[in-house]
Amino acid sequence: MIDKHKLGWGLAALVVAGNMIGSGLYLLPVSLAPMGASSLIGWLVAAVGAATLALVFGALGRVAPGADGLSGYAERGLGRFFGFQVSLAFWAACLIGNVAVAVAATGYLGFFWPVLKEPVAATFCNLALIWIATIAYIIGARTASWLAATALVVGLIPIVIAVVAGATAFDPALFAASWSPGGEPLTQSVPASLAIIFWAYLGVESAAALSHRVKNPARDVGRASIAGALLATVVYVAATVAVFGVIPLDELAQSTSPYADLAGRVFGASIAGFVALCAIAKTLGTIGGWTMMGGETARAAAGQGYLPSGFGGDRTPVVTPLLGAAVMSVVAILSGQPTLGGQFGLLVGVTSVLTLSIYGVCSLSLFRLTKTAGARTIAVAGLVFAIAAVSFAAKGYILPTLGFVALLTAVWFAFMRKGAAPVDPAPSAP
Repeated sequence: MIDKHKLGWGLAALVVAGNMIGSGLYLLPVSLAPMGASSLIGWLVAAVGAATLALVFGALGRVAPGADGLSGYAERGLGRFFGFQVSLAFWAACLIGNVAVAVAATGYLGFFWPVLKEPVAATFCNLALIWIATIAYIIGARTASWLAATALVVGLIPIVIAVVAGATAFDPALFAASWSPGGEPLTQSVPASLAIIFWAYLGVESAAALSHRVKNPARDVGRASIAGALLATVVYVAATVAVFGVIPLDELAQSTSPYADLAGRVFGASIAGFVALCAIAKTLGTIGGWTMMGGETARAAAGQGYLPSGFGGDRTPVVTPLLGAAVMSVVAILSGQPTLGGQFGLLVGVTSVLTLSIYGVCSLSLFRLTKTAGARTIAVAGLVFAIAAVSFAAKGYILPTLGFVALLTAVWFAFMRKGAAPVDPAPSAP
């Protein structure tokens, strides 16, 4: 008998796409301006990689259903050292990525208060947003969840209006002139854009959570994962084409609110203001959601023995979000750039490289956990994509990740290795 409460693959695909499409797209056109319209090829390559990684996590959900998130997958297949690395790396990615979202929110607030486009004022605004979201989380996770949920649908409005505006005023000559502003061949510009572009696909691991909610997990999780990634790609490509086909590159590179600027060019200042308000609402909700995610990730890490026990427990202690806010504040200050677009690009690049590294470890763990040819092929493909995307990223994105991994390794061997009970990789699944 079919359970009517379970999802078919089509509805599951909408859930996957919805989890990926969000406020991370709002400043990406500015970060991609140096690559020009040729970044569209990067979107297509990233879509293939995202679909592959979605299949990796779908397979992990089947072979290790009791694992506790990404660190649990790593620990099951590769042992506690990798579980420790993934746990704290994912926590760091949550915090750094959340600062990037705060920067995006400040950028659209700058549409109404231009002083926020200045580095000092922007930094203070970023700090204010971080601490407001942290206070909301301390009041209760329900408050942060409400902030994130109420902004979900609102966040799609700027993208929809941008696509409509682009279709109305698209200039083929302008788009062609924006194709490769630096004259680099695609073999250089496309790989360089992957780390920035993949920011929009972070969250692709959420597909694994669908395995218990779809009618036929063995078949439908894969379909939903690929369809969801492709649906998100259609939205991303349409929005990117709209921006590059209407706004000249020199103006785009200096923008702090590209979709509001696009709407203003085509529909006037009132619609531009409406787009900016919607973008602000979505980014504020996202900051609240990721602040909660960071706190819960730290709590789970403490429960696994990867952080001091004082950071864990049945309820998240106040010290956990306060530490997260302190770390985010330091990141917001140290990552400051002359423009908000430059700061956003730096934070996005570092977060993507860190997260892609985590995805690579999880792909390797899948290879260890299963002996089936299909799952191992998916694992290899996911690992190859993650390695390639990281290796082509700018050194400024890779070096912070290498430094962080080196620090975690030193901490492990200095304090954690002898005190933790050894955990061998789980036996291979049939």
